[in-house]
Formats: sequence, C-alpha cells, structure tokens
Amino acid sequence: MSEPTAAPKKRIFSAIQPTGVFTLGNYIGAIRNWHKLQDDFDSIYCIADLHAITVLQEPAELRKNTMRAFALMLACGIDPKRSITFVQSQNPHHAELSWVLSCSTMFGELSRMTQFKDKSARHADNINAGLFTYPVLMAADILAYNADLVPIGADQKQHLELARNIAQRFNQRYGETFTVPDGYFPEQGARLMSLQDPTKKMSKSDENANACVYILDDKDTILRKFKRAVTDSDTEVCYKEGKDGINNLMTIYGAVTGKTMDEITAEFAGQGYGPFKEAVGEAVADHLAPVQAEYARLIADKAYLTQCMTEGAGQAFRITRKALQKVYRRVGFIDRL
Repeated sequence: MSEPTAAPKKRIFSAIQPTGVFTLGNYIGAIRNWHKLQDDFDSIYCIADLHAITVLQEPAELRKNTMRAFALMLACGIDPKRSITFVQSQNPHHAELSWVLSCSTMFGELSRMTQFKDKSARHADNINAGLFTYPVLMAADILAYNADLVPIGADQKQHLELARNIAQRFNQRYGETFTVPDGYFPEQGARLMSLQDPTKKMSKSDENANACVYILDDKDTILRKFKRAVTDSDTEVCYKEGKDGINNLMTIYGAVTGKTMDEITAEFAGQGYGPFKEAVGEAVADHLAPVQAEYARLIADKAYLTQCMTEGAGQAFRITRKALQKVYRRVGFIDRL
C-alpha cells in the first residue's frame, strides 16, 4: 500500500524595506517569526527596495542599506536553502503586475489609506504619486506569488485588506486568477512600542535616539536605552491597563526569554523598576549577540550575498512569470514573444 501524499505547504510571503538597520520591533514582530515559519510553509521573503524610494533616498546609501538588510535577514535565521530570499527590484514582475492591479484599484480606496496620510504629513515636500499608489505594489508583491498567508502586524491590516479586495475584484472581473491571502498574526511581540513614548510604535524614524533599539546596537547602548525607558510612578512590575511603559518592557522581556507575564511578575516581585529595566536590557543584548556575530561574518562576504540574491531572484522570477502570463492573458494582452 502506497504512502499517502503529503498535503502541499501553504505559501507565505513577507517583505521589509531597507531603510537603515532593523529595529528590535522589526526583528521580534516580523523577521524572527519568518525564521520560525520556514519549516512549516513555502516561504518567500524579500527586501522591498522599490517601496523605499517613495521617500527620497541617496542612491549609494540605498544600495548599501539594501545589502545590509539582506545580510541582516540571513543573520536573523532566514536560510536561502529553505526559503526564497531576494531583492524586490531584481524581479521586474512586481512593478509590471502593480500597473495591471492599479487599474483594478479604486482611487477612493487609496485615498483612505492611513499610512499615506501619515507619510504625507511627515514628508510634505515630497507627496509623490508612488507614495499614493504603493499599496498596490504591496498587493502585487503578495499576489504575484499567490501567497496564502502574509505575516503582518496590527498596523498593516489595512494593506492586507486592500490586497484581498483587489484580488477578489480581479477574480470576479476576469475569472479565478489570484489566491486571496489571509493574515498571519504572531502570538507575541507583534507590536513593540517606543521606549520614550510607549503609546507609539517603536520606529527608526523617531527623532529621540533613546526611543528605538536597533539589532546592531552594542551592549552598552542597549543597556543605556532600557535604563532610560519611560515607565510610571508605580514600582510594581505587572501587566495591566495604564502601565504602558512597563507593559511594553514586559512584552519585550517575554519575547526574548519566552517567559509569560505571570512569570515575569513573579520574578521581579518587590524589586522595583531599576533591576527590571537592567534585566530587560541584558536579556535583549544576550539575545541579539548571535545575530550580530553572524551579520558581521556575512557582510564581510559580499560574493556570497550577491550569489544568494541572484539565485533567489531567479527562483522568484520563475514563479511570478507564470502568474504574470496568466494575468496578461486574462486582461487581453497579446502573448509576449
């Protein structure tokens, strides 16, 4: 009797922009989870350099940041032998599909996108068309691979919903073409907050240098930032409403140690905030040390990184070529020679 055929793995897609070094929030909320998903899913991950140019970039710096981001992605545990890893601009199908999908996206949908409003306010001197339409490119990134799942944080739900709407609209108009993707929501650490204003998301664009921890920060810098983290006038380490700063630190500590909120509360009972903040800093520094060591090794080997990029882009191109050919036939384009 023959063995039953294993069900095909679901496909998961995610991307991150190469705008400087990844933050602790990027790592815990996204990239670390990518590493965990590689065995269970058909995984595709990319560095979204096309998205990066909605904000003015210095070309040489963008190239440098793209290489650094790719090295960091691998250093965080993404294995090019187990996942497809590539740089977005090296697969032209993303941009080509984006144009077709833009013709199935309503102006009103894009005008309601929260991040467009936020970025327009922050970059009032450069409110370009790409800033307005980049959610369509995000949809193309996902739909080009017929991804089943997209790991997202709470602030990205609106983008995923737009991608779903675009896919459904296209399918209704032209026949079943795209997989309608669902979100994949990490259980812990999906949204880390600023160390200086814990009501806001941790962001590399924060003007306060102490608000954000980067995964390449040295140990002394990490300890200093957590020592200066905003808390409250209480002294009890516990997770409850109104203690945004402590809640954030407990979330971070739990994410890097695997401990529950109750275990953290018990561990620091009667110790106050000082020892707790020091312990969080130590735990984060220890957790990031192997990532930093692997990054240092990888960034020194440009030939290997280039090889991984090239091979990954080729794998991505072969997948999306089939998807784009199908889309072009559906909308009525003449087959390419």
